[in-house]
Amino acid sequence: MLVIDTNKITHIYHGVCTTKQTIVSTEITQIIRGGVAMAVKSLYELDVTLDSVSITNTKKDFEGDYSVVVFPYTKVARKKPEVIAEEIGTFLLENLRVIKSYNVIKGFLNLVVEDEHWISFVNDLYQDDTYGLGKKRDEKVMVEFSSPNTNKPLHLGHIRNNLLGWSVCQILEADGYEVVKANLVNDRGIHICKSMLAWQKYGNGETPESTGLKGDHLVGKYYVEFDKRFKAEFDEYDKSVDEVVDKNKYFNEQSSLGKEVKEMLLKWEQGDEEVFKLWRTMNDWVLDGHADTYDKLGVEFDKYYFESDTYKLGKDIVDYGVDKKIFYKQIDGSVWIDLEDAGLDKKLLLRSDGTSVYMTQDIGTARLKYDDYKIDKSVYVVADEQNYHFQVLFEVLKRLEEPYAEGLSHLSYGMVNLPNGRMKSREGTVVDADELIKEVVEQAIALSKDRGMLDELSEVEQREIYRKIGLGALKFFILRVNPKKSMTFNPEESLDFQGQTGPFIQNAFIRIKSILRKYTPAETAETYKEIQQLERELILLLNEYPSIIKEAAKDYDPAVVANYCYAVAKAFHRFYHDVPMLRAESEAAKAFRVRLSVFVSNVLNHGFSLLGVEMPERM
Repeated sequence: MLVIDTNKITHIYHGVCTTKQTIVSTEITQIIRGGVAMAVKSLYELDVTLDSVSITNTKKDFEGDYSVVVFPYTKVARKKPEVIAEEIGTFLLENLRVIKSYNVIKGFLNLVVEDEHWISFVNDLYQDDTYGLGKKRDEKVMVEFSSPNTNKPLHLGHIRNNLLGWSVCQILEADGYEVVKANLVNDRGIHICKSMLAWQKYGNGETPESTGLKGDHLVGKYYVEFDKRFKAEFDEYDKSVDEVVDKNKYFNEQSSLGKEVKEMLLKWEQGDEEVFKLWRTMNDWVLDGHADTYDKLGVEFDKYYFESDTYKLGKDIVDYGVDKKIFYKQIDGSVWIDLEDAGLDKKLLLRSDGTSVYMTQDIGTARLKYDDYKIDKSVYVVADEQNYHFQVLFEVLKRLEEPYAEGLSHLSYGMVNLPNGRMKSREGTVVDADELIKEVVEQAIALSKDRGMLDELSEVEQREIYRKIGLGALKFFILRVNPKKSMTFNPEESLDFQGQTGPFIQNAFIRIKSILRKYTPAETAETYKEIQQLERELILLLNEYPSIIKEAAKDYDPAVVANYCYAVAKAFHRFYHDVPMLRAESEAAKAFRVRLSVFVSNVLNHGFSLLGVEMPERM
């Protein structure tokens, strides 16, 4: 590896280099920042921190690997940016062996790193399975995701939730955090009772075994049935009784079905044996169905919480809040908190009949999570429809002075639509998760069979490859979009082998595997001397991987990793097409390019693992 020339520079500010030492290739930008800090001190007698030195990747239109922004130094230097850039460039060229050359464009200092450095970078790290991983942190993060209701199967929106949550967990672990994957199951409440009542009234004793339906599908069928019956009741209601008819008001005040559902919920909270037995049976049906879907998605959890367990603790905390005058009671016995001074609203915490609301159980769950794991941070992966709910929850927990209140985050994500529009659970127009998974795998089968590339493999081997391609297409297409944005999932587009898709990236990995079946990396790679431009572009991308993981972890954004993997795969495909490898100009060039390809495959494989995507061995 290269070393800093300590004959001319004895230290780099703030501990980057205080004695003669090896440059860690992935810290090259910090080395450059240290050199710039030393140059500014030496040339202009100005102390600057490393973080204040602005470095970007050089634009493709210009020569260089990195560009230093020198405009912040014009005031103290009293010189034009172009002059400052020339002076700093000369200083770095004379004092850092890692710098090969520089050029100045409109006040930007573009630096070219020595080929020897990048060659060493590849040869040293191409097989390092720890590359990109952050140092272990003394911080524990719980990521709560999925959070399904036990009145219906998982759908496309749940798929985005599960994929985001799982990927964020993998990324945080890669960045050094201890991570707890949690699932809060919404297994109680008025919506659960709707399915129960509908099955009780109209189900004729149907079970998953008698119908051949997965349990979550069967229960979901009766959630839809309840809504259908309620709509029919509402349509028959004499609207002349109330000129302005509100469905919620009707449900709560006039509907016979609404009355029965509320009575069932009250009985459940009072421990009625018959209601509780029905609830347990139908919940188990749904939980078994959900477990099967999680297995298909490759998602698992360290801890399950159930709202049926946590809501009682929430009630106790609400009582405490009333005693401490943080909350207040209305004449009807309901409990509220006034958050108007925080720009929010007055929020109900307990109904007048003593039954809890979502906020009650979320308060209890938050306490329980901290008591169980003493977490430093807690991330809630929930759709942006609940933004206000979490603003209120976090403010309530702060006012209760909970010790974990400052470490709460809401990973708010946008809705997922299909090309033909939005989904509605109660109307039965959702895109079922199991059906969607089946569809993308079947489409992968159809596309792959057209290519005829797997004909020599057994049916079992083919089926496994199709599964990885189909699920890879689904997962990548969803995770490539910033979580905050709403998106439209297009199954056909997700499987395009030439687009910004999972299969396109998997194909780069497979191409490298094919190369390695013909040639293994040789020691002659150590003698390679001069890298080509497409090699350099690929190496610069690989050098970014550690910072990509840190950025994705900081923002809870798997799209950072997904789009990086696409950029690497795209650069590799171009490199493979334009730069000879197995017919290279020398054995050293061949060996180096194979090692570079191995490096690419390892980064793509690891990056995809952070997205929960598996790489097939063939395509």
